[in-house]
Amino acid sequence: MQFPSIKSAVSSLDTKVSKTTFGRVFRLEGSGHPKELKDSKFVTEIRAGLTTFFTMAYIIAVNASIITQSGGTCVCTDAADLTCSTDPEYAACLIEVNRDLITATAAIAGLGSFMFGFLTNLPVALAPGMGLNAYFTYQVVGFHGTGSVSYGLALTSIFVEGFIFLFLSLIGMRQWLVKVIPSSIKLASGAGIGLFLTEIGMSYSAGIGLITGSYDTPTDLGGCAPQFRDPQSGDCLSHRMESPTLWIGVMCGGVLTAYLMSYKVKSAIIIGIALVSILSWPRNTPFTYFPHTPSGDTMFSFFQKVITFQPIQHLLAANDWDITQAGRHFALALFTFLYVDIIDASATLYSMAGYAGVVDPSTGDFPRSTLAYCCDAMTISIGSLFGVSPATAFIESGAGIAEGGRTGLTAMTTGLCFLLSIFFAPIFASIPPWATGCTLVIVGCLMMPQVAHINWSYLGDALPAFVTIATMPLSYSVAYGLIAGLFTYTVLNSLIWITDLASGGRWQPPDFDRKQVWTAIPKGGTLPWFVRAAQAKTWRGKEAEIRSVAGNTEASELELVDVDADAKRESLKRIQSTRSQ
Repeated sequence: MQFPSIKSAVSSLDTKVSKTTFGRVFRLEGSGHPKELKDSKFVTEIRAGLTTFFTMAYIIAVNASIITQSGGTCVCTDAADLTCSTDPEYAACLIEVNRDLITATAAIAGLGSFMFGFLTNLPVALAPGMGLNAYFTYQVVGFHGTGSVSYGLALTSIFVEGFIFLFLSLIGMRQWLVKVIPSSIKLASGAGIGLFLTEIGMSYSAGIGLITGSYDTPTDLGGCAPQFRDPQSGDCLSHRMESPTLWIGVMCGGVLTAYLMSYKVKSAIIIGIALVSILSWPRNTPFTYFPHTPSGDTMFSFFQKVITFQPIQHLLAANDWDITQAGRHFALALFTFLYVDIIDASATLYSMAGYAGVVDPSTGDFPRSTLAYCCDAMTISIGSLFGVSPATAFIESGAGIAEGGRTGLTAMTTGLCFLLSIFFAPIFASIPPWATGCTLVIVGCLMMPQVAHINWSYLGDALPAFVTIATMPLSYSVAYGLIAGLFTYTVLNSLIWITDLASGGRWQPPDFDRKQVWTAIPKGGTLPWFVRAAQAKTWRGKEAEIRSVAGNTEASELELVDVDADAKRESLKRIQSTRSQ
């Protein structure tokens, strides 16, 4: 619902922009580009970018808070207390590191998202990834630097990881890895990410607080105020479902947003997030984001600055290049970052591209995929120089896509907002998690229709898909969900294949004819160039051997048993053609 005059002005602006060179570059509808994107309009792209930003803005404060707990470049000299929990100088240093990280997080998210959108024309934003930042802080560097790898060395491993990613992208390995993932698992990844978003939206850290941890069960019903939660497990000890922040998030951020979306109201998601945020800023309300506590006072003091710029003083280029200090611990950190991030980013990028409708069904690839993976890789390396954990494609990009984002203008708008937030960090760092929680639940709902296209009629496809969907939210990781699905697919279908081979085709599952065909060379695609080069070299050797045999005797099928049928036929044709000449 829009006023006619506003609607007319917006439509006129969309038409004018589409007909310019700018509109043609980004393939807006009506631009005349042979591959223009349907329903892509300038104003819609801007609005979608704002939606993605507001949905992702929590990362500015959350990422800074998590990485700060690694200690950063602060040095603890207290031999009795290795975490320096009572050292005022160390605490003051952590405050400075936290503010540095707010600037660094916003800068990397802005730079990465803008570059990604401009070069790839895809509506996907990049930022330091949740999960990877926790692994970086608590398992690699350790709480306040008590881990096996120093903060500087961990940054170096991330820097190296980015260049390894770049190499794998340029040779086509990352693209091929995504293509060879079975179709049922790729479809399941989109649905699994939807459930993962839903879980994030229902949690306390980045959502409305509907679910919590528990001693007795993996999760439990939450909805209580912070003072009624167990400090260890996070379980609600009492007053479940009585938290004012839960209900303002549900009613204003959830029900109102869904109601407006039902009537196709533009900017419905932004309206919900903005309304809840504004209502949560006054201090003397039961749902304030700034309670009268030490931490609340600190946040409110920062919020009151409104416009400020915090230069990065402690973390810029803090990498430690002497990798001999950590040895195998450095190698382990590098390998873990590498395999988790490559699976996480690849699955997320493919799912977001599929959600935006730009995946080519004939090849299973999306436009400019090599550039996309290279941008992701370079953002990782640049981010390490700013002192942050690996950046990745954000699944919250789905909120912008749901709002109508189809081109790189969406990601560029998000990137510009992050860059501006460097100067307005007090505002954007003060968007409460319950303002965006229900938005993530709604986006999760919009991503679920993909399950209808999964091959549920054959267990070899259905079970791995289900394992993927279930494991992503339950393990709180896109990467681990995909790994679980691929493991299930490989083991189950390998056993079926071995049984079929050993029995000569007599012992097949009753519904075996319904399985989806899998091949290492995807439909419409090819193997990475170095694999093709190796195959060509091997083939030339076999063809020389065939010619040698054919020169002495008549070449026959029996003499070419070490070559596959197609290759034998091709070689025999060449030999016969040569003889006839």
